[in-house]
Amino acid sequence: VNHVLLTHCHMDHIAALPLMLDACTSLRKEPVTVHALQATIDALRAHVFNNTIWPDFSKLPTADRPFVRFSPVEIGQTFRIGEREVEVMPAVHTVPACGYAVRPATPTGAAWWIFTGDTERNPAFWARLNAMDVAALVIETAFSDRERDLARRALHLAPATLAEEIDRIDQTKHFPIYITHTKPAETEMIMAEVLRFDDTDVFANGVRHDVRMLRVGHEFEVG
Repeated sequence: VNHVLLTHCHMDHIAALPLMLDACTSLRKEPVTVHALQATIDALRAHVFNNTIWPDFSKLPTADRPFVRFSPVEIGQTFRIGEREVEVMPAVHTVPACGYAVRPATPTGAAWWIFTGDTERNPAFWARLNAMDVAALVIETAFSDRERDLARRALHLAPATLAEEIDRIDQTKHFPIYITHTKPAETEMIMAEVLRFDDTDVFANGVRHDVRMLRVGHEFEVG
């Protein structure tokens, strides 16, 4: 792993990073590059890589040759990682957050694989997505509808809100939508509620969305 893209600073999205760096740094000659919003980088420096919770790997073993390098990103920015193009997508969460869109850098005009990150209602995201050629969308739905009020306060999606959000997709666009970030104890309930509002048989007449569950071990190849 040479590059890590973080969406925000919450524990469930950064917890593996210090341990991953600790496990692999002695085998590397170049630092791992962590791409994240500046606010996320600031939080990591202040609360994780602070020589109290964890060593400051951005200065170890030396400041000139560290184990990790932080690369700040901004919403709307595009950049290259090897043979892939990345765009930073907007998100609406309780802390500064983003999503990411990734596609092969060549051929020009290749379709995007898009990940929302943690987000609630997000008009700017859908406006940008509708201007893109999309191969697949991965979107969070953290809570069931019985906890939709909590989901709204925590700025996460529940199935009813998800239904409203994906109806923002241009009706001429068709691509698989993968559900992720479900609370483990509610995964079956959440997916049952999601499937209640949409037929997922991509070949059925009148299907509006192709909604699927993102499962452990699922791999995507981008380019």
